[in-house]
Parts: sequence; structure tokens; C-alpha cells
Amino acid sequence: MPDDTPDWITTTRNALHDAVLGPRMEHKGQVEEIGDGVAMISGLRDVRLDEVLHFEGGQVGFARVLDPDLIGCVLLDATEDVQAGDAVHGTGKVTRVPVGEALLGRIIDPLGRPLDGKGVLSADLTHPIEQPAPAIIERDLVSEPVQTGIVVVDTLFALGRGQRELIVGDHSTGKTTLAIDTMIAQRDSDMICIYVAVGQKTSSVRRAIDALLAHGNFSNCIVVVAGSSQAPGLQWIAPYSGMTMAEYFRDRGQHALIVIDDLSKHAATHREIALLTRQSAGREAYPGDVFYIHARLLERAAKLSKARGGGSLTALPIAETEAGNLSAYIPTNLISITDGQIVLDAALFHQGQKPAVDVGLSVSRVGGKTQAAVLRQAAATLRLDYAQFLELEVFTRFGGMPDNRVREQLTRGARIREALRQSQHMPYRLSDEVALMIAVQSGLLDSLPPAAIAAFRAALPQFLDKQAPDTIAAINAAGRLDPAMRALLMDALLRLATRLAQPGANHTDTDSS
Repeated sequence: MPDDTPDWITTTRNALHDAVLGPRMEHKGQVEEIGDGVAMISGLRDVRLDEVLHFEGGQVGFARVLDPDLIGCVLLDATEDVQAGDAVHGTGKVTRVPVGEALLGRIIDPLGRPLDGKGVLSADLTHPIEQPAPAIIERDLVSEPVQTGIVVVDTLFALGRGQRELIVGDHSTGKTTLAIDTMIAQRDSDMICIYVAVGQKTSSVRRAIDALLAHGNFSNCIVVVAGSSQAPGLQWIAPYSGMTMAEYFRDRGQHALIVIDDLSKHAATHREIALLTRQSAGREAYPGDVFYIHARLLERAAKLSKARGGGSLTALPIAETEAGNLSAYIPTNLISITDGQIVLDAALFHQGQKPAVDVGLSVSRVGGKTQAAVLRQAAATLRLDYAQFLELEVFTRFGGMPDNRVREQLTRGARIREALRQSQHMPYRLSDEVALMIAVQSGLLDSLPPAAIAAFRAALPQFLDKQAPDTIAAINAAGRLDPAMRALLMDALLRLATRLAQPGANHTDTDSS
């Protein structure tokens, strides 16, 4: 006879047959207090530090403080639907994020959830956001250059693959622009770029993304956004999530660059969470571990040994100062952790000297070891010449008639200063930087007025492509410049300088900042 049993009965019978009967342990607690992105939870005695917790409304968080009676949980979602008395379940897992090439060209939040409307991510792998830094024996010397395309950085404070270089300065002095331009300069390189926005305004993040889309190779970038309007927990984990995504490429033997914008806001978020979870406050109300959280983060940037694949992870953290105070708590912490700092000066910025890099306070502790040999040769005495010019310029303001030697130094220094100016989102190739430094150091630009220097910078790349294509190709490809090629390059530079020095030449500043 045919079986007339309804399908739902059959399904129920099968479910009952497959059910595992018997006692089952479940870690369950309840919310005692909730507010400002932090929940105090009771009943979860076996929870571990940084363990992921699930709320009955679907929200997630992680355990940040483990007290005998209460667990301080930082939520990674909005708290509007979480109420006192809600059930909370432990998972026994730590926070993980997706990694892999599927993230390239995407805009995501720190948990890997897409924000660009391009659909869900197809990443198959997830890694914990907290991972140990490579041991000393697993690291190699930082020796390969990172060409930022920014003349003042590449010539005076060269960066290396695997280095940690802090970008620090007051509000609105070009810190983010400097970092974004460095990412744009990697459009033709083999470096994967990750931009992490921590606590930034939506308009600021939008400008950074638009710049990468318009001028860079966005298909080689990952943008991680934890905006100022998002949960404090998301802002807190954002740098660690970005670092984990970058480490995936480093550990495969590739090269990655991560920009964290910025760690001052991350420290403020850490302080907020610490105060809400009733931790002891220290200097400027920061908890005692604020140095440790940034040290363990930035130590993960490294150049790996050949045995580990030879990959590298370069970090460009950003920090904000108030009134140029580099001795404040967070800036001094970060300066002591990193391998150097690029200091941006508000006075220089408002004078129109952009990038507004203070060459006296900036330093790279790796320096010439990573600088391209051809650029190091072209800019041999640039820093000394510029430092002497700045000192002489201060003294000559008091009056007096300088002798011929001093006048020559002042003339050369003024041309150096003009040569170090640069428009945003227009990074130079290595060959352009070498040619510009040769022109400055050889005195070709001494006879040109300052307005002509700007025109010289603007016309240089296209002029060299037409007049000395073989020399430019050799510099960009092999990083070399033999005497014969140098002579050809000097001849092309002399023709350009002569053309701009002629009466009636167009000196319009087409490269204004």
C-alpha cells in the first residue's frame, strides 16, 4: 500500500531518530549592565580572555576583562537591542577575520563584512586577529627599498621593506595624504597595500578611497573601515584585523604595506573601553597596557628570512599631536616603538611647503641602507646642504650683507626647498627623483627663478620620456646610471633648464599644492 504519511511527520521522525539524547554542557550567562558598547556579564566563569561571546539577539562581542563575578565584554555590533537580562553564550573561540586574495579590491569592516555593495566575500580562510610577532631568528635585515614616490622621503628618510615608520603631526597637516600617496606609488610594484581607518570621519575615508580609485591600483588594495560612528569594539580590533590580513601575504613570500590611520584614536578607544570596564587609569587616564597593545601590534611588521619565504610587511602608523607636542604620551610611546618618524609641521604646511616634512625632527633609523644606490649617489649631500641653508636663512633675517659663498648657499638652498615641494596624489618614479636631484645638486637650477622650478618639476617626467627614454628605462628597471647615461641625462636636463630660463618662458606653477 502507498505510504500516505505527510512529509512533516516523516521529517519530524527522522529528526527524533537522529537526535543525540543525554546531558549537554552549555556556557551561558546573562547581561547585568549594558552601555556605551560594553556589557557586564555574569555566569560565565569559564570564559577566556578575548573569547567571542554571542548574545541572544545575534550580536557578538569579546571578553576583555575577567573579574571573579563579572565579565567585561566589548561588543562588535550596535547595542540598541541588547538589554539587561539577555542570555549570553560562550563560544570557546577567539575573533577571526577572513584572509586571502578575495579581499583585494574590497572595502570591508574589521570582521570582514563587505561595505562596498559588491556582495559577500568568497574567502575560504580565516585567521585570528591576534598572532605572535616573528621571532628574531625568523627575521632578516631590512635592505630593500620602499619607493614612496615622495621626493623628500625617498631622498632624506628612505624607507625599507619590513620597516615601521611613524607619520606624526598636528591635525590637517597632510599625514593621511602622505600615506595614501605612498600607497598610490605602489601601483606598478609588487606590494599589496592595506589601509585601516580607525575612528575617522566618513568624509575623510571617502576622500582616501577616491584617491586610491583615481590614481592607484585599487585591485591591489584592501580598505578596512571602522568609522567614528561604529562600535568602539570594531575600532579597537581594526588595526589587528588589518595586520592579520597583511600577514597572510607576507607569510606567502609576498610584500605588503599597511597604513593605520590613526593610532591616536585607537589609543583613545582603548582608554574609553578601559574606563568603562573599570580598569585602573594611569597617565592621562590611559590604562597601563597602552604601550603594550601598540608594541605587540607593530612588532608584527617585519622582513622575514629566506627560510620563512623572504616576505615583508611594512607598517606606516599615523599619530596626531596637539600644538606640535611630540613629547605627549602616545606620540612618545609610538616613537620609541617604531624605526623612525616623519614629522609634519603645521607652520610649513600653512606656508605652502607641501609635504610639510620637518627635516630636522624626522629620521629613519634604517636610512641609507635601503635607499636605491642611484638615488643615494644623486642626493649625496642634499640633507647637509639643506640643513645649512635653513640655519643660514635664520641668521640672515637679522640683516647684514652675506658674502658670495653664503649667497650661493642661500640660492642653492632655496632651489632645494622648491624641488622638495610636490603635489598630492602625484608620486614620482625613481628616475624622476634621480633626475631632479642631479639637476639641483649640479647647480642647473641655480639660475632659474622659484616659479620656474615648479614648472621644471611639472615638465620633467614627460620631457625625459621623450629626450632620454633609454636612460629612464635603465634607472627604473635596474636602478643604475653609468657615466655615459649620466651625460645623456645631464644634457636633457640642461636643455629643459635652458628653455625655462629664456625670456617669456611660461613659468606657470602647474604643480601647485
